[in-house]
Amino acid sequence: MTVGSQVKSCYSSIKSVEAGLSLLASKTQDAETQNKFNEAQKIVTTVKEELKQQVTQLAKQEPQYK
Repeated sequence: MTVGSQVKSCYSSIKSVEAGLSLLASKTQDAETQNKFNEAQKIVTTVKEELKQQVTQLAKQEPQYK
């Protein structure tokens, strides 16, 4: 597995985690728990955006990683 494909795989996984946290936040009735899920989702979203930039950068620098 190339570095590019590993980063893309990680990006896909983090998108799944983000969606899972969103779903859990929407399904919980407890406000404190919902806030915790939302906070975690914000952190994951930040990481996701940084990974997206890395995927784009890798694609530009190393065409074989597309």
